[in-house]
Amino acid sequence: MADFTLAKRRPNPSSQNGVSPWLLLPLRIVAVLGAAGLFIPVGNPVRLSSLISANTSLFTCAVSYAAVVEPFTRALLRGWIDAASLKFTYAAALLLALSCAGLTAGVCLSLGNLRLKRLGFTVTLASSAAGAAAALSLFALAARFRGAADVGRIEPLLPVGIWVYLGVFAATGTLAFATLRTAERPLPGEEYQMPARYALFLMALPFFALTVVFSYLPLLGWRYAFYDYKPGFALTPDRFVGFKWFGFLLQNSAGRADILRVLRNTLVMSGIGIATSWLPMVFAIFLTEMNRLAPRKLVQTITTIPNFISWVLVYAVAFAMFSTEGFVNSMLIRLGVITTGSNFLMSANNIWLKMWLWGVWKGLGWSAVIYIASISGIDQQLYEAASIDGAGRFARMGHITLPGLMPTFCVLLLLAIANVLSNGMDQYLVFRNQMNKQPIEVLDLYVYTLGLASGGNSNISLATVVGMFKSLISVTLLFGANKASQLIRGEGIV
Repeated sequence: MADFTLAKRRPNPSSQNGVSPWLLLPLRIVAVLGAAGLFIPVGNPVRLSSLISANTSLFTCAVSYAAVVEPFTRALLRGWIDAASLKFTYAAALLLALSCAGLTAGVCLSLGNLRLKRLGFTVTLASSAAGAAAALSLFALAARFRGAADVGRIEPLLPVGIWVYLGVFAATGTLAFATLRTAERPLPGEEYQMPARYALFLMALPFFALTVVFSYLPLLGWRYAFYDYKPGFALTPDRFVGFKWFGFLLQNSAGRADILRVLRNTLVMSGIGIATSWLPMVFAIFLTEMNRLAPRKLVQTITTIPNFISWVLVYAVAFAMFSTEGFVNSMLIRLGVITTGSNFLMSANNIWLKMWLWGVWKGLGWSAVIYIASISGIDQQLYEAASIDGAGRFARMGHITLPGLMPTFCVLLLLAIANVLSNGMDQYLVFRNQMNKQPIEVLDLYVYTLGLASGGNSNISLATVVGMFKSLISVTLLFGANKASQLIRGEGIV
């Protein structure tokens, strides 16, 4: 009976454990919003001068001392502001970022049992106190900026982000303190525990955060498509042009011709890759059929290493082999096949096939790795049963290995179809020259050239429009291919 009573009193790790959800839920929401604000430039509380770019976030200021100091290089040299103010500003930014990280850690710990929850609330309270102190110090720093030797050159600001973060830390500190006071105390000897579902969620959280920061947050850059943007100038209302660049892209005959040309190049080269996407699967099948382990590992290593070589080095190898004085020309001259060398890299003939061959050489071994892993997951009893029934090696490959790899192949094929417009830029950039630049220019390279590599003729707004269309078409292709897979195979990836 005593054991039963103790079991009833012991907190359940998956429950709230005496913690009021009316305090816990707002605490988690405010803490997550405060951490998310690290990456939003509009709310940067350390932008105490308009010399700091409006596109600089608090996270950038915290991880890069140069982001705070470099805009004031001239001001430091002229003595308009002292270096100590900038050092204190960076220290405040770093403390604010660490405090937001502490809030995130506290929220994560609050998913555990009562003992872990109380630790999370303590971490949140300490982080809130440190963050509030950092936010308050920004008022003193703002006064130092206003007292600079040449205020007109410094252009001091009092960003609204200071008040926002001060409110965030005040709210989280108050809620954490109230939660600690009202929460039950853990039983003596209770260990820190985290339910498995929350532990798995926290393991996946860093990858989710990286996806948001590097894949979804950059979508804020789409706003450049609606402005007449020039590098170095802010996105002010007088530069807003609406759908001007969308219309320019469709109405300008030269622009349409360029788009059609790069789309043709992109679709053809991606189409060749999709049509030959079965090569890594076949290579993996034959590789795993090698009986001797040492030759198999040697072949796999040799074919995988090129994936880790940059395209710049690949082009250096290609130049050494196929330039006018390269190995191939020298060998052909010695054999009497030709009398004078020719630069094969300058020729635009069969450029799509050449690029595909270089891509296969570089990525075949690496692309086969996932198929090799899938083959190792096929039930070995199937092979034993087939051997007993008299099936030979090729019969086992065709009736067991190949069907076992089809789900993996279909998933990779769907992803390849979705990325049909995203076949990379590095390869085509290093192999491009004046003779082949027309047929080799793909969409990614065109966007780069249009937005960044055209010198004074760069048009970031128009390049953003092209990139938007590319992203939307890729998403449409993904869902279309997934729907087709569901109709044909009865399953998809989304």
